[in-house]
Amino acid sequence: MRALVLFALFMVSGQTPATTLPVKEVTTGVYVHFGKHQFPDNKNHGEIANLGFIVGQKCVAVIDSGGNPDQGLALKQAVTETTRTPICYVINTHVHPDHIYGNSAFKAAGVNFVGHHKLAAAMAARGSYYLGKAAEQLEVKLSAADLIAPDIEVKDSLKLDLGGRILTLTAHPRAHTDNDLSVYDEKTQTLWLSDLLFTEHLPTLDGSLKGWLGEIDKLEKRSFRYVIPGHGELVTDWPQSMQAQKHYLTLLLTEIRAAIKQGRHLEDAVQSVGYSEKNNWALFDEYHRKNVTTAFAELEWED
Repeated sequence: MRALVLFALFMVSGQTPATTLPVKEVTTGVYVHFGKHQFPDNKNHGEIANLGFIVGQKCVAVIDSGGNPDQGLALKQAVTETTRTPICYVINTHVHPDHIYGNSAFKAAGVNFVGHHKLAAAMAARGSYYLGKAAEQLEVKLSAADLIAPDIEVKDSLKLDLGGRILTLTAHPRAHTDNDLSVYDEKTQTLWLSDLLFTEHLPTLDGSLKGWLGEIDKLEKRSFRYVIPGHGELVTDWPQSMQAQKHYLTLLLTEIRAAIKQGRHLEDAVQSVGYSEKNNWALFDEYHRKNVTTAFAELEWED
């Protein structure tokens, strides 16, 4: 019966039924699907981010829902095949499509959506654009009902009890975006940092360069056994694995400030800043120019 229901849901979406999303238990009760380093397009349908779930004795918290509703359904199926414990929370770490487009797959009685206190506003501001881009870029049909805002908002920090397992959620200041949320599992000393950390994949800036570097300075002073990035493999040598990202972002800061001081314009900076890093990152050509543009706009008017 469950298979028939899932099949019917996929037929309504007009896409081929998904199989269960592959997940790996990286430490006790923490399951991750590791995305591939690809630009979102009509071949991968936005399925590029790290997603997963944490299992407690009472219930399960899903962390990010996927790049489209079908991936959300496949992640939900992975939960049901892993444990009989019900899902009680879907935690969205930030507003980007590869992390939230699967939300509607989890909408059900007893499931609360959790996010940064600025997430709902970001969803509302970008909603129309996101729906159009999903169809155009990903060939995924979405409606406003797929963009589910949080029922529970985190303004500073919040503890969620999954039953014998406490998760501490932290709402970060403007950094990767203005609505970044991290999840810390006390039981396994695992920090789900999402897109506040990129490894191998070029970091993408949609918030504040100075703010992101400020958050890195705070985070690298703490100890974690495991850190899960938004894109990249599991980190077990924190904070060493963050240094490449820190170096790239610091280079942007230094070189853009120098360009501005020299009276150079944005067009010049986009063609010259940061290119010593080109061979060190996947998807550099796809994202670097936008990073420079975003950072330049921030730094151009700093005191």
